[in-house]
Amino acid sequence: MEVDIAANINTIKQRIAAAAARCNRAPDSIKLLAVTKTVTPVCIGKAIEAGLTAFGENYVQEAKEKVAVIGPRAQWHMIGHLQTNKAKYAVNIFNYIHSIDRMDLACELDKRARLIGQKMNILIEVNVSGEKTKNGIPAETAITLIKDVSKLENLSVRGLMTMAPYSANPENSRSYFTGLRNLRDDIIRTGITGIQMEDLSMGMSDDFEVAIEEGATIVRIGRAIFGERK
Repeated sequence: MEVDIAANINTIKQRIAAAAARCNRAPDSIKLLAVTKTVTPVCIGKAIEAGLTAFGENYVQEAKEKVAVIGPRAQWHMIGHLQTNKAKYAVNIFNYIHSIDRMDLACELDKRARLIGQKMNILIEVNVSGEKTKNGIPAETAITLIKDVSKLENLSVRGLMTMAPYSANPENSRSYFTGLRNLRDDIIRTGITGIQMEDLSMGMSDDFEVAIEEGATIVRIGRAIFGERK
């Protein structure tokens, strides 16, 4: 059975609006980022026709191929682990990179962005749960990394990203989302110059409503839009 992408997007937007209403937030303060790992350009085109403008990719090469087809109709976000040797390609493909978790990667991105005369928007990926299988910097060292990254002229720190452990119960994700929000607030209180803490990228198909209730400004939705990954 063919997935009705437009209908799924409409349903997700309704759920975003309902979650926003529960915590007295405006629905348009939350960006719906469609996760397009393994999704074809044809399906991405249908999502664009249904009103989506932002897409998240996990791999540089896969994103490069899709950007070549889709073109400037979309904003592209890197949400997967980024190898330092791929930074030179990433700066030419993505508008945002959500997965900065180490200084050597930040320095390489800064250098590559400077060479093409751009300033790259980045989020710092935080491993709030402490799971060894997840990427991201530990919460207790995030402020130190952000202080160091803030000195790089060609990177613009826009906020934080995390991924909660998988659970069949969305409520089990809440404490991790609360933890990221609290970390964001702690960072704001430090008064680090040259950064913005406007974005919290957290919440996926199974738990995005809880993430919104805890302050998410970007939710990363793949399966609930495009169906099960093939």
